[in-house]
Amino acid sequence: MLRSMTGFGKGEASFGEGQHLVVEVSSVNRKQLEVRTAFPPELVSQEIPARKMVQEYISRGAVQLRVSVNSTGAAGQGAVNRELLRSLIRECQEMRREFGLQDEVAVETLMSVPGVLGATPFSPENQPAAVEALETALRGALEKFQEMRTVEGEALRRDFAARLAGLETLLGEIEPQVSGLAASIRERLLEKLAAEKIPTGADDDRLLKEVLFYADKSDVTEEITRLRSHFAQFRRFLDETKPVGRSLDFLMQELFREITTLGNKAGIPTVSPLVVAFKSELEKLREQIQNVE
Repeated sequence: MLRSMTGFGKGEASFGEGQHLVVEVSSVNRKQLEVRTAFPPELVSQEIPARKMVQEYISRGAVQLRVSVNSTGAAGQGAVNRELLRSLIRECQEMRREFGLQDEVAVETLMSVPGVLGATPFSPENQPAAVEALETALRGALEKFQEMRTVEGEALRRDFAARLAGLETLLGEIEPQVSGLAASIRERLLEKLAAEKIPTGADDDRLLKEVLFYADKSDVTEEITRLRSHFAQFRRFLDETKPVGRSLDFLMQELFREITTLGNKAGIPTVSPLVVAFKSELEKLREQIQNVE
């Protein structure tokens, strides 16, 4: 199934006495996998295991992983990180002395600093419970993250199928106009030679080979066959269960190459607008594929 590279998921878990852990996972487009993390100091040691879990779910994209811990209930209301508050007060006093400032900083103001109020430091006793809560919350966040990406991926799959059908229609309009093009060019060349009174006998192998060579350069049968083959491969990718974003991106390059060659070889005024329309739809399709994992 297709999955979008953009998504968001949130997981939560409680542990210890009134401790609540929240994990948020979000991502945007990126060719490779890049994971950025924001962990509370007490859980920094769990960053590597968390990254490994993220890699179980995500193969590419710029991923932001945020972990926060708050105290809830009575424990959260009365919890003050006194060490952090003392440190902030000392720093404020030192800054006032260094710069000759007269204004005082109210303690109440410092208590609004993140981490001072409602942030009881972990104790060694609740560390294992915190690690277990992190794993639970992260797994939950990743599951919701996947659900969102899958829903968006299904919408992309429907859009891709519709655009692919449009490309097949355009190719169906091009094909009859270029059918027999090589033979037509060959006949015109022979007529031109005859009009110029240049002998083209059946025994003149050199001249006939040159005529055939020039005519064959306008034969686009091979390009049409490859385009239809790429269409079939595209549909197979849409039904894959593994990430196919890179494969689809490569397939777009091949489609562009074939339709460009076809347009150059055909050189028919009525075909040129169809080739332009084909390329325009391909470009829209390629932009959408940049959103696929």
